[in-house]
Amino acid sequence: MASAGSSTPFTGTSAGTQAPWKRAAVGANLLSPSGDLGVTIFEEMTTLAVSTGAINLGQGFPDEDGPAEIKAAAQAAIAAGANQYAPGKGVAALREAVSAHQQRFYGLAPDPENEVLVTTGATEAIAAALLAFVQPGDEVLTFEPFYDSYGAVIGLAGATHVTAPLLAPDFMPDLATLEESFSSRTKIVLLNNPHNPTGAVFPESVLSRIVELAAKYGAIILSDEVYEHLTFGVPHIPVTTLPGAAERTITISSAGKTFSFTGWKIGWLSGPADLVASVRTVKQFLTYSSGTPFQGAIAVGLGLPDQFYTGIAETLRHKRDILAEGLRAAGFSVYNPSGTYFINVDTSPLGIRDSVDLARRLPGLVGVAAIPVPVFCHADGAERTRSLLRFAFCKKVDVLEEAAGRLATLKDRL
Repeated sequence: MASAGSSTPFTGTSAGTQAPWKRAAVGANLLSPSGDLGVTIFEEMTTLAVSTGAINLGQGFPDEDGPAEIKAAAQAAIAAGANQYAPGKGVAALREAVSAHQQRFYGLAPDPENEVLVTTGATEAIAAALLAFVQPGDEVLTFEPFYDSYGAVIGLAGATHVTAPLLAPDFMPDLATLEESFSSRTKIVLLNNPHNPTGAVFPESVLSRIVELAAKYGAIILSDEVYEHLTFGVPHIPVTTLPGAAERTITISSAGKTFSFTGWKIGWLSGPADLVASVRTVKQFLTYSSGTPFQGAIAVGLGLPDQFYTGIAETLRHKRDILAEGLRAAGFSVYNPSGTYFINVDTSPLGIRDSVDLARRLPGLVGVAAIPVPVFCHADGAERTRSLLRFAFCKKVDVLEEAAGRLATLKDRL
């Protein structure tokens, strides 16, 4: 087992030894050692929540819609006949809105014609980029814990998934360990900032070191920034704005988290024209295009005033604090996040070291469902995070108040 500060190569997805679907399943922790294919932890926890009547704070989706003007724009587009294929690179209005958004918030100016690409959610953007650039023998570096689709697509591509740990309580990387995680085979650094599942928001010092190391080893930076507007008292810094980053960085975001329309699956990426063209070549044979009426509606959303963007972060911060109070009352050690939808806790103060077991018991114990953090890790990372649970607070205030009240009774029910 690696030490808490070590980087971890994961070689269980070696190309040529398994069918592609099996490599994807192994990468996402869906295949047991005996070869049985399981369901995702999200499906398992949702099923438990339904069967027990529990409040589902596992999967990160809101329980209320986003701005009415965005919905109205989608409805108007459908009524007006915007129901056929969009251009493969996306509706012009949305590509222009993405460019304007990057200029407005970050001083960037990607060309909407050849430096912006609309995708079927951020998930497709990630998949298309990985499939465009990596092959067997390459390494993709992520932090650990990692969003589960990363491992799946790295495995599907036949590459090797290398991880560098994020350590509690602040979930920041050790920079020396991060450097040790790079090698001559590092093709992509897949950065997630703000970070799911830990809620960490990386400062400029960490991001600058990533850029330096990526440049040293000739790696592409693929930066998943879907929670860019959901930070609490700390700034979001797009890595591409740092010196030496722009020429090697693809930045990804989406409408789902910012506007609470996760079911629309509208995402986008921006970056240098040559990198975007490479991703577009793969993307056009995955979905080609999708969500024509929704694309124009999201263009409207990207033009909403600054008060909207500050307001969604303030509202989410209040929700975080409601849930955090209930989690502390339950007896957990609570790690307050700096961003995202998620808050992590340590179950150890309750004498519980196995968060997977507790997650399966929690819906029956107090009527709340959560996700164990070890499922977002490889084997030694899972051991390091064995006592951590993740809860989502992107729910209505009254739902969170009820969940907090239920969680406060946990100590008496164990």
